[in-house]
Amino acid sequence: MMPQTPTPRVCSHCDGFPVVHITTGSVTPDGQRRTLAAACPICKGSGRTVPAVLVRAGR
Repeated sequence: MMPQTPTPRVCSHCDGFPVVHITTGSVTPDGQRRTLAAACPICKGSGRTVPAVLVRAGR
């Protein structure tokens, strides 16, 4: 029997796509589009959320 491994929790805000690149509309001299990287503010670019057990609560 195979041991069951817990599946990582995917961030519900970014749905597992933590970093996206947005085009600025301009082009570099060699013809490539200029982009800006934007990371998910909830998971901070990891794509996963921290399980509730690991979140420290208190003062």
